[in-house]
Amino acid sequence: MAMRQTPLTCSGHTRPVVDLAFSGITPYGYFLISACKDGKPMLRQGDTGDWIGTFLGHKGAVWGATLNKDATKAATAAADFTAKVWDAVSGDELMTLAHKHIVKTVDFTQDKLLRIYDLNKPEAEPKEISGHTSGIKKALWCSEDKQILSADDKTVRLWDHATMTEVKSLTFNMSVSSMEYIPEGEILVITYGRSIAFHSAVSLDPIKSFEAPATINSASLHPEKEFLVAGGEDFKLYKYDYNSGEELESYKGHFGPIHCVRFSPDGELYASGSEDGTLRLWQTVVGKTYGLWKCVLPEEDSGELAKPKISFPETTEEELEEIASENSDSIYSSTPEVKA
Repeated sequence: MAMRQTPLTCSGHTRPVVDLAFSGITPYGYFLISACKDGKPMLRQGDTGDWIGTFLGHKGAVWGATLNKDATKAATAAADFTAKVWDAVSGDELMTLAHKHIVKTVDFTQDKLLRIYDLNKPEAEPKEISGHTSGIKKALWCSEDKQILSADDKTVRLWDHATMTEVKSLTFNMSVSSMEYIPEGEILVITYGRSIAFHSAVSLDPIKSFEAPATINSASLHPEKEFLVAGGEDFKLYKYDYNSGEELESYKGHFGPIHCVRFSPDGELYASGSEDGTLRLWQTVVGKTYGLWKCVLPEEDSGELAKPKISFPETTEEELEEIASENSDSIYSSTPEVKA
């Protein structure tokens, strides 16, 4: 029988979750940071959603958050006109980068300028790149930091870091809602309206595009480029075959629009953040034993199915018997909630 997708719910935030990011794979696993309008970005163990700590210091909604590859540093962008850099191990604030306007995401401001800071020289004036005609929503390093990708309302621009000049731009007929850069293959994932578009991050040339049934706020490509996941205004997560564009799965789990979705660095799961104030972790391959998910297949004994060898928190023996009878082919479970 088909197994049902059972997400892990990571509670703790009190307002909408608007951005999230995974670290790379470290000797201690990988990590997940979330940005929330409650002003308290949180760090979690990436594969389980277990809360590690909260970065305290912002005095306004946090709109953007990211981790460096080895998860030793975090950076956040907020409505209090600051971007902050944190020690992700100790939780200490390392520096505050003051701006004249709300910072929508790390490394840039809402005043139509890209600012590049040297974190080894926080007292130095940042380099500035002008050219956008509306507030910048996203800025990403690409091509081994030789180029920068940025997006404002309806335009995506590619910049040369050495010359600080624009290389090329793309203009869309509606607002760009998200942008993801995939270093392996130099792929740029852009969402706008119901469209999920793939472009070369080097030239901005189009690769392919898909249409979703609803307005999409965020999309993420699997590290092996097998699948694509997306979420948006209809509260649903969509999973597509990247090569064919076929919709493989769709399901609801959140109780509000989905603002952000990202695959983990190993591709085993993806995380989603929503207006409902929660993060949820979803398995890429449902039924696989991974993290807090456990799949126990029944054993055959004299033609009868054995009792599943699995325990549920605060679950009685009678309830286990009922669960076993309802799922005679297999039993699949997850810890229902990871609390901060």
